[in-house]
Amino acid sequence: MQIIIKNKDTIFLDEFKFKCVLGKNGVTSKKKEGDLKTPKGTYSIGPLFFRKDKTHKVETQLKKIPIKRNMYWCNDVKSNYYNKLITSKKFGSHEKMFRNDRKYDLVIVINYNTKKIIKKKGSAIFLHLTNNYKKTQGCVAIKKVDMLILLKIINKKTKIKIS
Repeated sequence: MQIIIKNKDTIFLDEFKFKCVLGKNGVTSKKKEGDLKTPKGTYSIGPLFFRKDKTHKVETQLKKIPIKRNMYWCNDVKSNYYNKLITSKKFGSHEKMFRNDRKYDLVIVINYNTKKIIKKKGSAIFLHLTNNYKKTQGCVAIKKVDMLILLKIINKKTKIKIS
């Protein structure tokens, strides 16, 4: 099963079609930290992180991890924890996972630069929520209603193709 992103604003999955938004500066095959671009390619997906206090019963075959107040995603190119989940701010600059803007009420890790991590190649590339389709810092974002449908269909073997 594959999630396919075409035309930079549409996700296709089986017979479903969802509007989405990507990075402010488009798509690239030469992603760099802070370039505001979404990485082009085909990637596996990681677990679903979710806010227990904002999202009740979520149907999915993905591993589910509740987001806690002390959870961050390290984007510090000087840190040994670059592009990894961390539980302390002392490990360098980071993306806060427990947010008030609802973007990360449901968030799936896109496994870009997560296995053999290369510093400065980009971090914190997620499939997360949007309310207004405002361009992202490099992630893929969709409406919550669409994410809930997507979560019912996909599994840990699903790939996401960004072109």
